Amino acid sequence: MTTVADILRAKGTSSIYSVSPSDTMLAALQLMADKSIGALLVLEGEKIAGIVTERDYARKIALQGRSSASTRVDEVMTRKVHCVLPQQTSEECMALMTSNRMRHLPVINESQQLLGMISIGDLVKEIISAQQFTISQMEHYISGSPHVR
Repeated sequence: MTTVADILRAKGTSSIYSVSPSDTMLAALQLMADKSIGALLVLEGEKIAGIVTERDYARKIALQGRSSASTRVDEVMTRKVHCVLPQQTSEECMALMTSNRMRHLPVINESQQLLGMISIGDLVKEIISAQQFTISQMEHYISGSPHVR
């Protein structure tokens, strides 16, 4: 069973992109665009204060006719942030994301230290990889080929 730690290791990057609550949404959007990501953690020092996403921008700024240049991140960020631990499974993450209609999960350790972030895309990539491995193993079994790993 794949864990969050496995997913972070497979990603190969430990970069955590963040903004502060006082930053403008324009700055947040620019960072998301520059890094080709859909969410940023909002940090006060090393503490998670919230998360801001493209969805937050679309619903809380664009649709309300607000200016991203004059709107602070803390005015639109989601304050209740669900986090996961490295030992949790990909299945647990999928269930959490599905039930809460979210696409990003910060990863913390037992000491609340931020370790990284996983996305729904990371989970889907892991599921596809696991399925491809299973299919390959079954094909080798059916064809009578020696066990290949």
